[in-house]
Amino acid sequence: MLENKIFLKTKDHLVTQETFNLVKDSTYDMLITEPQPKNLDDYYQEENYISHSDDAKSVFEKIYQIVKSYTLRKKIKLINQYSLNGKNILDIGCGTGEFLAYAKNNNWKTFGVEPNIKARQKALEKNLNIVEKLELINAEKFNVISLWHVLEHLPNLQEHIVKIKNILSDQGTLIIAVPNYKSYDAAYYKENWAAYDTPRHLWHFSQNSITEIFNEHNFKVVKTLPMHFDSYYVSLLSEKYKNGRTNYLKAIFRGLLSNLNARRSGEYSSLIYILKRE
Repeated sequence: MLENKIFLKTKDHLVTQETFNLVKDSTYDMLITEPQPKNLDDYYQEENYISHSDDAKSVFEKIYQIVKSYTLRKKIKLINQYSLNGKNILDIGCGTGEFLAYAKNNNWKTFGVEPNIKARQKALEKNLNIVEKLELINAEKFNVISLWHVLEHLPNLQEHIVKIKNILSDQGTLIIAVPNYKSYDAAYYKENWAAYDTPRHLWHFSQNSITEIFNEHNFKVVKTLPMHFDSYYVSLLSEKYKNGRTNYLKAIFRGLLSNLNARRSGEYSSLIYILKRE
């Protein structure tokens, strides 16, 4: 049952500066953004929303793109481990399609879903098969379905999980990457933690919540992996939100502390979950 208890008050640092509550859901050990706007598209209308851009103009963007190139190779290596029954992948929330383009060049049959029209157009320019909504995907079953920092954005969470399950092959693999609100950097930056990103992030997961939610849909977490770079990236943004300016040294220090703490606790800034049907 959802407790009517505010865990933290945050705000939309990126677009509107509006205030939102993070409410604790004790059933799933997660936080829920309240209120959840009906016009969510309006909160993505920001030129600096980095996951919808391929730009590398500023120092921050250049660092982001360099790290992204490295993580793309890691992602391909990961999905190749789970391609025993075929190599077709659906990436939900594919942004500008860089991951899918990289997968396509590595002999994967690729499909993507991206609701943002600007990001989708950039993905289509890469000659990728991209649609606006999950409902527009045909009846094909996928060997791998990935959501890289996307699950937290999806309204009607349970309904989306059912749709995803219906198009995943029986032996298929579901890969989910999400921020972890129990990380050291989340505890340190509190309301200024950039990975809360309200109201674009509707749900804020713990390891327990991912396990419990997907158990109800007969999925089992078979592996959990850290995303080491996320603590640095999130700390960079969080420093700006907290102090009004970017401080690279402080952000690197906090990101490092977060990773060092997580080596003991397992609570990294972001985590990748590998899930299989039970």
